Amino acid sequence: MINVEGMTNVPMRNCRARHISSFVIRLSFRHSAFVIAIRCFAIATTMFGACALSLNASARDTIDLVLPTDNDALFSGDGAAFYQYVERDYKGAKSTPWEGGRYGFVRDPVDTAGGTVYTRFHEGIDIRPLHRDTNGDPLDEVRAIADGKVVHVNPIPGYSNYGKYIVIEHRWDGSNYYSLYGHLSSIAVHPGDLVKRGQPVATMGYTGVGINQERAHLHLELDLMFSRQFESWYNTFFRNDPNHNGMYNGMNLAGIDVARLYLALHKNPALTIPEFLGEEETFYKVTLPKSRHFDLPRLYPWMVGGKRNEKSSWEVSFASSGVPLKVEPSDRRVMQPELSYVKKSSIDYSHLTRDIVSGREGNAHLTNYGSQLMRLLIYPQ
Repeated sequence: MINVEGMTNVPMRNCRARHISSFVIRLSFRHSAFVIAIRCFAIATTMFGACALSLNASARDTIDLVLPTDNDALFSGDGAAFYQYVERDYKGAKSTPWEGGRYGFVRDPVDTAGGTVYTRFHEGIDIRPLHRDTNGDPLDEVRAIADGKVVHVNPIPGYSNYGKYIVIEHRWDGSNYYSLYGHLSSIAVHPGDLVKRGQPVATMGYTGVGINQERAHLHLELDLMFSRQFESWYNTFFRNDPNHNGMYNGMNLAGIDVARLYLALHKNPALTIPEFLGEEETFYKVTLPKSRHFDLPRLYPWMVGGKRNEKSSWEVSFASSGVPLKVEPSDRRVMQPELSYVKKSSIDYSHLTRDIVSGREGNAHLTNYGSQLMRLLIYPQ
């Protein structure tokens, strides 16, 4: 019996063992398949999540600009047909160069040891009219260059060198930018109006300082804002000169080269303003005292670089135009704005920086106006 039992038990155990082994193999296979499926799902989910994050990170607003009038000679390279000329009297020689209607240091030539330098900065572009009535007045319709919101209207010519002008706020990639339309004859919008790209907002004119019927044009700017504390700062430093335009006063707006931006977007429609300004050369830097009122990092967070601690000052990099390009922490302790770098030049810096920096090379320093403007960035301090 024992032998029989032993003989019968052995195959039964073997059979059960084979059954268990088969079950374990099937279970193991199913478990492995399940694990593989889970891992594949996890990998796919991770990859999808990474792709989604990547897409979100790379997603950005398209700067889809349209020219503000029918004049599109900018894209054909015909500067004389696009820009309105200026009247120049230099050393007794009178001329009407269209180059004076471009953006940049294009006006008021001065002879220096380094050659002729144009000392007056033009913060926008002056676009010629294409249509006039029988009296010679311009008829050109002025349109919003992009979707936005009308934030300021100045209907009284004497309140600004821009004459009648409007400002439209545009929001791209989390920051606000401002298009300004000056020397208008009539205005068709009001503060708070939402406008679409290409929507008529005004009619070209010749209101404002230093402009006549023959030189009628649209003055167009695309600006960054320095500070939302501008009005308090202005009332402190310019008490005897009323500010009729709030924080949309031209002193608080730093214009970028909008014509060059149009051409750059024509080649690369995906271009962003931070990328565009990243091509600008840093001409000078100013170190600012620590201040909780410093607005630039909040208005344009893409400018901020470097790691900062609570005791750090700020160093701001500027183009020669005065447009801020970069904001970085500095270990340098300052009690007031101080010039910390300027590009080497033998020409007096007042001619090259819109009178923000003065002197030459080792003697360079902020002018009184330059110091006041830098205090605007951290006002009240």
